[in-house]
Amino acid sequence: MWPVSLCYISYAVLSVARVSGTHTVQYTSETFSTEVPKKNHFVMFFAPWCGHCNRLAPTWEQLAEEFNKDESKQVKIAKVDCTVDTSLCSEHDVTGYPTLKFFKTGEAEAVKFRGTRDLASLTAFINEHIGNIHQETESEFNVPEPVNGLVELTEETFTKHVESGKHFVKFYAPWCGHCQKLAPTWDALAKALEHDTTVTIAKVDCTVHRSICNSFDIKGYPTLLWIEDGKKVEKYQGQRTDEDLKAFVIQKLGSSDSVSAEGTTEPEPISPVVSYTGDNFEHGISVGISFTKFFAPWCGHCKRLAPTWEELAIKFVGNPYVKIAKVDCTLDSSKDLCNQQEVDGFPTLFLYRDGEKVSEYNGSRSLEDLYEFVIKHIPHDEL
Repeated sequence: MWPVSLCYISYAVLSVARVSGTHTVQYTSETFSTEVPKKNHFVMFFAPWCGHCNRLAPTWEQLAEEFNKDESKQVKIAKVDCTVDTSLCSEHDVTGYPTLKFFKTGEAEAVKFRGTRDLASLTAFINEHIGNIHQETESEFNVPEPVNGLVELTEETFTKHVESGKHFVKFYAPWCGHCQKLAPTWDALAKALEHDTTVTIAKVDCTVHRSICNSFDIKGYPTLLWIEDGKKVEKYQGQRTDEDLKAFVIQKLGSSDSVSAEGTTEPEPISPVVSYTGDNFEHGISVGISFTKFFAPWCGHCKRLAPTWEELAIKFVGNPYVKIAKVDCTLDSSKDLCNQQEVDGFPTLFLYRDGEKVSEYNGSRSLEDLYEFVIKHIPHDEL
């Protein structure tokens, strides 16, 4: 009987040690709803099989030891096993492991931690949300240093950096071939504009900082966005040449050549090309042929095509069945239209007949070839 009693005592001691050695509070669906509202909580939502969770566990325990052993601390460190309490994790929008959220007493929405998962960063995050942060911490976490004009943004620095001013941001993945081809051009663009205080050229690695890319609905790489005062203004869809990228930046900064030295806008000459917007497009294409150029003013290829497009329109002056038209996709009144028509680059040339999209032109942009393309689509009785 003695060996059995010894085994029993050893098991009991081991059980007590395991409990007393754990400083992190583990909540279930029942205890979470009653305990969390009483005090500030920093909660790790995890899955036992998750490698990232297992690597974080010792650090999380250190954090719990620091904050949970002292009742005077203003926050409690806790965790929830999402393989057990699935409904609780769903309720708090947990879609990956580990997810770390700070629940502040009296506030309905929790704040998601997006930083580096080391003890110093986790502690600084807690202090920030309970008001114990030092003055210098904000600048330390929120001011990225540019390298040759290019700012590399992270989950810690992105929001603060783009919340004011104008920013041209590349969202990319290191494995993406198109991203790798663009990289030297993007670096050159940043270098060329490094002394321009009116804009920053930046990049975000979406394989590391997924939450930023998700918030901007990034679905392909590279995606280039023009952001002003924290909001997406325009997605760049032009050619990725140095010339076109610079022209886009200049146009977005308002440095248009159409403004004269006296500050007055030069009047546009009368053009045989019909201008469509989202307001008049459907009516414009409803009868006859409309060969339509979707363009952006900053696009180099569009600029080179413009005089040829004017000549093409002149050839059909007097033919009521054919209209040579254009749509400026940068105008607020046309952005939705260009998206609906699936314009994914500039210039895009679509031919419409009696309100229906018939064909996209992808051939040579010479006057002769463009003219022959239109003629081919005109019914014989309209010639």
